[in-house]
Amino acid sequence: MTTPTAKATQSLGSRIAARTGGGAMRVFLILVGLFWLMPTIGLLLSSLRGADDIAATGWWKVFTAPSELTFDNYSRLLDNSTITHSLLSTVMITVPATVLVVVIGSLAGYAFAWMDFPGRDWWFLLVVGLLVVPVQVALVPVSKLFGEIGIFETTLGVILFHTAFGLPFAIFLLRNFFAEIPRELLEAARLDGAGEIRLFTRVVMPLGGPAIASLGIFQFLWVWNDMLVALIFADSDSPPITVALQQQVRQFGNNIDVLAPGAFVSMVIPLAVFFAFQRQFVSGVMAGAVK
Repeated sequence: MTTPTAKATQSLGSRIAARTGGGAMRVFLILVGLFWLMPTIGLLLSSLRGADDIAATGWWKVFTAPSELTFDNYSRLLDNSTITHSLLSTVMITVPATVLVVVIGSLAGYAFAWMDFPGRDWWFLLVVGLLVVPVQVALVPVSKLFGEIGIFETTLGVILFHTAFGLPFAIFLLRNFFAEIPRELLEAARLDGAGEIRLFTRVVMPLGGPAIASLGIFQFLWVWNDMLVALIFADSDSPPITVALQQQVRQFGNNIDVLAPGAFVSMVIPLAVFFAFQRQFVSGVMAGAVK
């Protein structure tokens, strides 16, 4: 028979073990996070050092010589028309490609989930099949097609390519999310006189906000960080930031004082977008896990 003293001792030991284990896990996760962020921290510190300091020692030297830190590199970056123009070109490509995928994917996802039309299931199977088509397969035929219609090496061509390859995943994701909306809710809205457009904008879109935000983050990051499609289809006179940085390395391999801040700025913008919508992103992931 267990005595109250033994129970209290066991309970106290369990609490100590639980707290110790939780503390150890938190320390472990913090260490993993710091290790994962180390390249980003190194890039940030390198972008704040002069070219001579970068060539002489590693970025960790700033912890013993903080006087090396300077914002002159970012001043030179703003004076570099190639980098600044490439950032503008990247925004002009990424924002439309993301908006088009989100809008068209939302409409198509709603149609596949709640509208009846001939061959709906077969059309959706075709969309799912397009998910396995690699980008590399379409580069040559799409290049010939864009060349014939006159949009090769244009911003419009890059936007259309990213939109076309982003739609299958968008439709698949949003269709599955919209299909989990209770039918009774939609039927109640129809009884109140809501048409398909009002039903989509007033009921489905607010409920699908987390999934739409998650899709927008994925698409934005993919387009912003893309280099292969931009290298082939973008205008060589106004390339996106990924191509511009690659050209800077190829032509001026010693200007790390410009490349480091340029690379950090190109990385900070998508991170800022992610953190701005992280609550919606987590909600969408958790909703998908529960469903």
